[in-house]
Amino acid sequence: MDSRSYGNLTDPDLKQLQTIIRLLFPEKKRDVKEVVRVCELSYDKELLAKEGIKVMDWVFDDGGVPTVEIIDEWMALLKTRFMETPESCVAVHCMAGLGRAPLLVALALMEAGVQYEDAVENIRAKRRGAINAKQLRFLEKYRSKDRLRAKWFKWYKKNTGASDGKPCCIQ
Repeated sequence: MDSRSYGNLTDPDLKQLQTIIRLLFPEKKRDVKEVVRVCELSYDKELLAKEGIKVMDWVFDDGGVPTVEIIDEWMALLKTRFMETPESCVAVHCMAGLGRAPLLVALALMEAGVQYEDAVENIRAKRRGAINAKQLRFLEKYRSKDRLRAKWFKWYKKNTGASDGKPCCIQ
């Protein structure tokens, strides 16, 4: 499995959060340090904070698109996280896991050099029905600034011996 991933969680309840913490975080298999919540607040951040995981609330409308500020913060977080710990994972979730979270993942893939059609196809292969028509139009018009591309990929290849240049997976 590739070393960098974006986890897409549906709206987790307390039991699901405890399961996630128990299964993933004690062993640090994914080295999750941040969870990005793009939906309405539905659980207490403290459960994750106790495990050293920071929850960021970057809420935007269901079925909608993020603001420029949210996109900039998302890209800055990913760039920082993957430069510091390339093997880590940043989890992102919304309520149903079909719109807002997959949209942010698609934007990250595009900033890493993936064409929007391929990003959507990859995400839909893992999450059928993800990304609505409005969000698809947004992705089609979105112009990448390559914020997650050139320098990071060179560093990743040099330091991990990867040859495919695709250090990202979607779960």
